[in-house]
Amino acid sequence: MPDTSFDVIVLGSGPGGYTTAIRASQLGFRTAIIEREHLGGICLNWGCIPTKALLRSAEIYSHIRHAEAFGFKVEGKVTIDTKAVVERSRKVAAQLSNGVKFLMKKHKVQVFDGHGALNGPGKLKVTKDGKAVAELTAKHIILATGARARSLPGLEPDGKLVWTYKEAMVPEALPKSLLVVGSGAIGIEFASFYRTLGCEVTVVEVMDRVLPVEDEEISGLARKAFEKQGMKIHVGTSVTALKKAADSVTATLKDKAGKESQITVNRVILAVGIVGNVENIGLETTKVKVEKTHVVTDEWSRTAEPGIYAIGDLTGPPWLAHKAGHEGVICVEKIAGEKDVHPLKTSNIPGCTYCTPQVASVGLTEAAAKAKGHEVRVGRYPFLANGKAIALGEPEGLVKTVFDAKTGELLGAHMIGAEVTELIQGFGIARTLETTEVELMHAIFPHPTLSEMMHESTLDAYGKALNF
Repeated sequence: MPDTSFDVIVLGSGPGGYTTAIRASQLGFRTAIIEREHLGGICLNWGCIPTKALLRSAEIYSHIRHAEAFGFKVEGKVTIDTKAVVERSRKVAAQLSNGVKFLMKKHKVQVFDGHGALNGPGKLKVTKDGKAVAELTAKHIILATGARARSLPGLEPDGKLVWTYKEAMVPEALPKSLLVVGSGAIGIEFASFYRTLGCEVTVVEVMDRVLPVEDEEISGLARKAFEKQGMKIHVGTSVTALKKAADSVTATLKDKAGKESQITVNRVILAVGIVGNVENIGLETTKVKVEKTHVVTDEWSRTAEPGIYAIGDLTGPPWLAHKAGHEGVICVEKIAGEKDVHPLKTSNIPGCTYCTPQVASVGLTEAAAKAKGHEVRVGRYPFLANGKAIALGEPEGLVKTVFDAKTGELLGAHMIGAEVTELIQGFGIARTLETTEVELMHAIFPHPTLSEMMHESTLDAYGKALNF
């Protein structure tokens, strides 16, 4: 019979959950994890990883179409095998899910396959297909059940004509035309994928700009790039109705002035945010509090019920896999009484959007910094002035840095262009180390690299740019 009593039980095996379980085991806790679907959660199976595989296929297609610019001639028409593109994405997801299974075994974390629900403080019951699997107890229970796509009244997905991210990842065929509702990271990544593969894409955003959480300047550059690619973008606009036909959907759009218009497309993708998975996990048997579909926690991930914690998307924004994993590690290290454990600073969490061009940021935007009372110095460096970017054939983009004019503190960094999702970690480390402009100026960046733009942007903020 499997063990039923543990030191730590983690409910949910996404990046937050499985990372937390591993760290708990490393700290000497007898640890179990409960997963109702696939190890790795949404991120590995239906989110971060498979979408990047899809975007990579789109990137390869784009490179082939522009091969002549690099000295190659491609004879004949390049065709897209949608089924093969999707299959590759699913194989990548499966490989990583199996990797999590291996990690659980390696770290002696006991896995329970089924739906877990609290049954009062310190207790969890696990069921599978309506049948009892186990009744577990633990001194510490960590909730990591994640979140799911939000749906709006009258705009509910049906899986056929109106998609969530799940259907958008496994199309049987590419739609000729597509409406993406919402221009956050999820919406824009799908818009970029489908547009690159030749679909007519329209993006509708209720806020006044695309990628509204990003720095306004970066957001503006992103819109120009998307429109140059052929996307149609409506900001300050909402979708008020969807009328379905046999193989199309007619959407009614309404702008801020109240003017209505209609657009007919083959498919609609809803990307209007997410809600926490707080239902059916037994929260009502505890003192755990929920606000706006998210579990309320303190700085150490503790809920209002002693011995029950919550991490990741379940607790609210930023809804990022790396935030969840880091939060979980902090949670169990605090439980274990480890020294030098610090609360998570959300302002040091990088955000990445893997569209074309890529967008990445960390810290305060220029507007937010000013709103907080900072006197700022802003540096900018364009991709067009960087030798590596030109050699790559990727000359469009910008690196922007925001410093406190009095102290030199790096308040924020914002990027758009090729591979900026790989570059942003440098500024993330800088903020974690509480770096000022002095350290960044003295750091030696290799040449030729895209990272040199990070150095030049810092220099530009102080009137010292060398190559621009």
